[in-house]
Amino acid sequence: MSRPTFSEVSALLADLADFRTRGTGSRAELMNRKADLLEGIAAAQPDDVEAAEVAAAARARADELTTEG
Repeated sequence: MSRPTFSEVSALLADLADFRTRGTGSRAELMNRKADLLEGIAAAQPDDVEAAEVAAAARARADELTTEG
């Protein structure tokens, strides 16, 4: 897993803004993308325990949203 690029983070932020203002997109899909990005950040910094914890929390929430349907 590689560190996310600026354009990947920017695209997620734009999609989150669209979801918040217009209700477009899927909350579960957005959370999965967020978790992917955070996992990439954590993988790029293996000594950063906090980054790993944040990524794990994001993945857990993404999994919850996915199973909720």
